[in-house]
Amino acid sequence: MHPYELIIFDWDGTLMDSTELIAASLQAACADLGLAVPSDGDARFVIGLNLADTLDHVAPGLDAARQQRLVERYRHHFLAREEAPLFEGIPELIAELHQRGQRLAVATGKARHGLDRALASTGLGRFFEATRCADEGFSKPHPGMLLALLDATGVEARRAVMVGDTTHDLELAANAGVDGVAVLYGAHHPELLDTRSAVARCATVGELRAWLTRSA
Repeated sequence: MHPYELIIFDWDGTLMDSTELIAASLQAACADLGLAVPSDGDARFVIGLNLADTLDHVAPGLDAARQQRLVERYRHHFLAREEAPLFEGIPELIAELHQRGQRLAVATGKARHGLDRALASTGLGRFFEATRCADEGFSKPHPGMLLALLDATGVEARRAVMVGDTTHDLELAANAGVDGVAVLYGAHHPELLDTRSAVARCATVGELRAWLTRSA
């Protein structure tokens, strides 16, 4: 028997190639308001956090009105750009896992409306039995997101694994008592991911597929 009953995926930077879209939208929103534009590294670092924590990191100290304006400008730029694609091989991987009876879930920093939109546009929604978003409770790396998924699916923490591309994902997994798998093709650089514990580190979707086939 494989050790994991439930595989929980992050979305942005893990399944969808949206890192550059999110970072560019954050940078453009800051420029619109005359704020200091975050570096590429800073803009990529906050991917996976909820929007409030993201804004506190890239533009700290804003009053409520200015913060709301920044949210509006971020959403404007994000929605004005062409939707990011899934990483090559991800549709086949998710379909294959589902076909062999693997239970799947999503834990994401996206808001619910954003995830629902992405699930519908990519056609992946039917493969996931449970999803949890940042606006439905605590943001990563608080364990609440994973604990809610474990409760919804009835799976014990030791029988679940979290797959993500950021330190926020790996810290989330550790805080919930769940094993974590790092993918090295997303928002956080491999050197940063190496500072967090993981049961596997996969440089490509192909490596992730091989590890999940062998180990999950």
